[in-house]
Amino acid sequence: MTTKPLFSVSNAPAGRTVKITFEGQELRVAEGISVAAALLTQGARDFRSSIVGNVSRAPYCMMGVCFECLVEIDGVPARQSCMVPVRDGMHIKRQLGAVALDLGEMGGCHE
Repeated sequence: MTTKPLFSVSNAPAGRTVKITFEGQELRVAEGISVAAALLTQGARDFRSSIVGNVSRAPYCMMGVCFECLVEIDGVPARQSCMVPVRDGMHIKRQLGAVALDLGEMGGCHE
């Protein structure tokens, strides 16, 4: 089932632009907007996959509450793309499933 978008955002950036890479594809996006907004303007709809069922997810609230927009930015997983401003040279990838945490660095229990 396909749903129609509630709004549209122009993919033609006005003013200064920066170059980012998403899933290996170079994109020119407006400077000063969030990673989520930049990706949405370029047609991205799948930002991450859910940990249960591997279902595609995309930004929902655009204000850091829902965590649906998680992506990997410059090798750092689980970044909220709606809260991070784009900068020239960013490398962004989809967040696939759950991120493995190193509990040793987080003060977790050790056997």
